[in-house]
Amino acid sequence: RSLRGSRAPRAPVPDPPLPAGRACLSHAEPRARHGRGQEEEEQEQEEGCYSLYPGHIPTSPLQKALLAAGSAAMSLYDPYRHDMVAVLGETTGCLALPNLRDKMKHHPEGYRILQERPRIRLSTLDTARLRALPDGSLGREYLRFLEDNKVSPDTRMPPKFVDDEELAYVIQRYREVHDLMHTLLGMPTNMLGEVVVKWFEAIQTGLPMCVLGAAFGPVRLSARKLQVLATELVPWAIRSGRNASCVLNIYYEQRWEQPVESLREEIGIFPPP
Repeated sequence: RSLRGSRAPRAPVPDPPLPAGRACLSHAEPRARHGRGQEEEEQEQEEGCYSLYPGHIPTSPLQKALLAAGSAAMSLYDPYRHDMVAVLGETTGCLALPNLRDKMKHHPEGYRILQERPRIRLSTLDTARLRALPDGSLGREYLRFLEDNKVSPDTRMPPKFVDDEELAYVIQRYREVHDLMHTLLGMPTNMLGEVVVKWFEAIQTGLPMCVLGAAFGPVRLSARKLQVLATELVPWAIRSGRNASCVLNIYYEQRWEQPVESLREEIGIFPPP
C-alpha cells in the first residue's frame, strides 16, 4: 500500500521569546476569556500570553519601578491626581498587599469577603434604603458623606498593574472602603482630612503610597492646620491605627444598620478629637 503523504516527525520549533512582563500559558492549558474580543484573544494566543484579569497590564520589575517613580512625582506635585495615586499604590504594594490578603484569609469575615468579592458601587448601593436608615447608622452617615462631599465610589479606578488576580481585588477593596474610613474617622475630603486618613491607613495597611501621602501631604497645609495636625490629629490617627483590627475584615455592606459609634468601638477606633 502506498505511503505517499507520510513524513518523518519534525523536531519542535522553539517558541519566540516573550515580551517582558507578560504571563505565559501553554497552548494545551485552558484559559478564561473574561469577555475579551475575538481579535484580542487571537493576538494573545499567537503570543502565548494572557492577562490575569480584565484591564490587567503585565509589566516587568523595571517598568514597575519607572511607573512608581513617575506616579510618585506627579502625586506629590498634585495630590488630587487620583490616577497617579492609584498607579503608585499598585506598583509599590508588592509586600503590603500579600500581608493584607493573609490577614483577610485568617479572619472569618475577611475570608468571606475574599470568597464573595463584593463591590461598593452606585449600582450596588440601595440609596433609598440607606437614606431611610436612622441618623448615626453606618449606611446613613456614609450616604451623607458622599452627598455632602460630592464624591462617588464609582470614581475608584480598577487595578491594572497588580500581577495577581486576588491581590488586585484586595487593592480594589481598599480603594472602595476609603470613603468608609472617612466616615468612621469623621474626616472631610479636604487636604487636612485626607492627610489624617492617610496616617490611619498607613498604620493599618503598610502601603507605601499611604506612607508617602501621610509624610508629604502636610507640606500644603497652613501653619494653624499643621499645629492641629501635629498636636491632636496625627497622634489620634496613629493610636487608632495601631489599636484597630484590620479594616478590610469588615463586611460593610452587611453593617449598614449598625451605629457608627458601635462599629468604631468594635474595630478599635478611638472617638475623634
